[in-house]
Amino acid sequence: MTVVRAVMHETGWDTDLAIEELPGDPPAPEGNQVLVEVGACGVAHRDLIDRSGRIPYMALPVVPGHESSGRVIAIGPDVTGLVVGDHVATMHRDSCGSCDRCLEGEETLCPHATHVFGLLADGGYATHLVAPERAFYKVPSDMAPELAAVLHSTYGTAYRALHRFGPLGASSSVLVTGANGGVGLAAVQIAKRRGARVSAVVRREDAARCVIEAGADEVIVDPGTGFHKKLRDGAVDVTLDLVGSPTFNAALRSTRLGGGLAVVGNIVDAKVEVNLASSA
Repeated sequence: MTVVRAVMHETGWDTDLAIEELPGDPPAPEGNQVLVEVGACGVAHRDLIDRSGRIPYMALPVVPGHESSGRVIAIGPDVTGLVVGDHVATMHRDSCGSCDRCLEGEETLCPHATHVFGLLADGGYATHLVAPERAFYKVPSDMAPELAAVLHSTYGTAYRALHRFGPLGASSSVLVTGANGGVGLAAVQIAKRRGARVSAVVRREDAARCVIEAGADEVIVDPGTGFHKKLRDGAVDVTLDLVGSPTFNAALRSTRLGGGLAVVGNIVDAKVEVNLASSA
C-alpha cells in the first residue's frame, strides 16, 4: 500500500505543493489515534489563507486540508469511541474531553487542543490520515464523502455562529455577508430552515443567483461599505459577517440595538477599525 500526499514545504504561490509517495503501509495508529482512508477533502478559503502564509504559527512542512472524510481502517489501543469500518469526518482540531470547556459541550474552545489539521498537523490532502479520535466525528455510511468532508467546516460553522445569541425562529431576521461562499450558502439555508427572514450581501451581480436559489429573501449587491443603508426592512436581529474588515462596519450598522453580530474569518490581511462614536 502506497501513501500519496501533497506537502507544503513553504508558503507562497511561487512554490507548488510537492506530491510525495511514501512506500510501505501507512503509519500504525498509536494511543488514541485512528487511521483513516481518505475519501474526499475540501478546499476552503482557509486553505488559501494558509497557503499565502498569513498564519504565523504554521508548522512546515505540512499536508494541508482541514475538511476531509473517509473510513476508519485501524485504531490505536486507547481508542474508545470509534471502530474499524466507521465513516468519519474531521473537526478543525481535536479536544481533550476533560477540561471545563469540553465538559460544558464547548469542545471548540478547548485550550488543550493542539492537533490542528493543515497548520500544526498533517491534513487531508492525502490518501491516508492519522489523528486522535477526538479530531473526528461519525457520519452516516451512506452520506456522500464530499458532503461529509465539508459538513462541519461549512454547515457546522454557520450553525454555531447563527445560534450564538439564542435560537432562530420564524420572527427572526438574519443578514449574511459573503453569502455566496461555502459558509455563506450554508448559513442562508440554515436560517431559512429555522424560519428566519434572510438578507444576503454579495459583491457581484453574477453571484446573486446561487444565493437566491439557497433561499435568501433579499440579495444586496454591494462592495461592502453601504449595504446597511439598503436593507429592505431595516436592521436585523443577527448578522453573520463572513468577510471581515471590508464589511465589518456596515455589518455592525445593519444589526439592531440589542442584536448579535458574529464574525467568522477575515478575507484580507487588515485590522478591523471601528469608530465607537459614530452611528451613521
